[in-house]
Amino acid sequence: MVKLRKHKVLLSLDWFCKWISVQGPGTQGEAFFPCYRWVQGHRIICLPEGTARTLSDDPQNLFKKYREQELEERRKVYRWGSWKNGLILPIAGNRQLDLPRDERFLEDKDLDFSVSLAKAWKDMAIKGTLDIINCVKGLEDFKKIFPRGKTALAERVHDSWKNDAFFGYQFLNDANPMLLRRSSRLPARLVLPPGMEDLKTQLEKELQSGSLFEVDFSLLDGVKPNVIIFKQQYVAAPLVMLKLQPDGRLLPMVIQLQPPRHGCPPPLLFLPSDPPMAWLLAKIWVRSSDFQLHQLQSHLLRGHLIAEVIAVATMRSLPSLHPIYKLLIPHFRYTMAINTLARSCLVSECGIFDLVVSTGSGGHVDILQRATACLTYRSLCPPDDLADRGLLGVKSSLYGQDAIRLWGIISRYVEGMVGLFYKSDQAVKDDLELQAWCREMTETGLQTAQDRGFPISLESRAQLCHFVTMCTFTCTGQHASNHLGQLDWYSWILNGPCTMRKPPPISKDVTEKDIVDSLPNLHQARMQKTVTDFLGRRQPVMVALGQHEEKYFSGPEPQAVLRQFREALAAMDKEIEVRNAVLDLPYEYLRPSMIENSVTI
Repeated sequence: MVKLRKHKVLLSLDWFCKWISVQGPGTQGEAFFPCYRWVQGHRIICLPEGTARTLSDDPQNLFKKYREQELEERRKVYRWGSWKNGLILPIAGNRQLDLPRDERFLEDKDLDFSVSLAKAWKDMAIKGTLDIINCVKGLEDFKKIFPRGKTALAERVHDSWKNDAFFGYQFLNDANPMLLRRSSRLPARLVLPPGMEDLKTQLEKELQSGSLFEVDFSLLDGVKPNVIIFKQQYVAAPLVMLKLQPDGRLLPMVIQLQPPRHGCPPPLLFLPSDPPMAWLLAKIWVRSSDFQLHQLQSHLLRGHLIAEVIAVATMRSLPSLHPIYKLLIPHFRYTMAINTLARSCLVSECGIFDLVVSTGSGGHVDILQRATACLTYRSLCPPDDLADRGLLGVKSSLYGQDAIRLWGIISRYVEGMVGLFYKSDQAVKDDLELQAWCREMTETGLQTAQDRGFPISLESRAQLCHFVTMCTFTCTGQHASNHLGQLDWYSWILNGPCTMRKPPPISKDVTEKDIVDSLPNLHQARMQKTVTDFLGRRQPVMVALGQHEEKYFSGPEPQAVLRQFREALAAMDKEIEVRNAVLDLPYEYLRPSMIENSVTI
């Protein structure tokens, strides 16, 4: 070990130490001591040499006291907090300065975030003043806020958003491919009134052939909608039934905007054969509902908040000598910082959701609580999730294909590292630090999630590898698949309105004015566009998956495993590039060079 202490000077500045290298005598060569943290105050920091060790790798207990002291100190600064009842736990703290020093943005990230945010609000203030006097008379008037320098796919969305095949495609491959599932029976909520026998026959035919799919937004049913500047907003809980064509297109067959109510007439069903404006409004309602679940369930909960639980549990339970700590730590960079900002600015009281989103002012918390209650371990593991949703083998599910491939690459990487340090299943069972980490995550961070399949103990190398693969995929690929597409799919506001200002239609007598009056006003739309541009932009301070510079492992064997991981990622990246070159709509959100190594935005 080496010990560090920062000399006291006139200005007691913190020092960020990356690593210490010691040249040994004779043929021993160089010893490497990783640090990658801030040295503060006058206390002494001890750094062990970079070889990973489990408890059983230290039979003489040379490092036992160090491991215990390190975890004791970490638990004092990495404390579980509480945000809202019924949700998984965050790190304690309401702002960046409340976080451990090592978890805050470094200067380059902090500068980029602050300057970009200030510019976004400045543009919003200047252009937003004109929105008060400008009115929207037709759908194309929303072009006033369609961004310049938009992505090629955003342009395509603007041109094709009314198309049924394009509408169906989004459930497979847009920013939220997490809701679509193959139907095993006709949904009980789909009440077909007299006169729709032909539709029932078509649905049953598709069901029998295995080509009937559904997207059910029942999670939104009963959510209290927002009131924005004294004006009531509205939320729906649609059901969409779709059929998969032999050519891979996914076409909508029927849309039901609300579930049936006891004692009320069956809810109206919208069909592709309906008057064009009525059918278009029904699809817009679906896209607005998808926006709500995408941002809250898929993106915030499954991407950001789960990653934070993994990070905090790891910092509280695994010492820096532990191989699983060394394996996972690169995937936690800035996660606690960005999540703290989200809780204080985005989903806080008087935050962005309260200002412009139909589920703000409490509805968004209700949705998060409902989504948390049904979050399962299997749903975070693409092979299980895609199998449960009946999407394995669906060739037009590019997300599914890429997720399975990426999961396999990460899994082999994890297996390679685990195999270096655990030679048997018994070695996994006997690792008390590992078992404490698993319990900390499931019982404390996830709030007793064992009833939803999350493990409270790890009994084999295979189970350990699966769990660590889930952790790594969640912090990287899962978040990327829900984050990267926002600029493409939401730049044209009509394809994912953040709010609806009129209730769902109760007749099919719909005009363009009815649609315009239902959509966000120009000020709300510009606010949505501003936030989408800021959060969805490509990050200049970005580390791609597996490309971290930090070297936590010493020795040639771990470095060889990491090198193989990077080679596999590069091969996947090249193959996606080749595939996308011949696709009408390229899918890039799980391309390794575009996936960030941690949740940072």
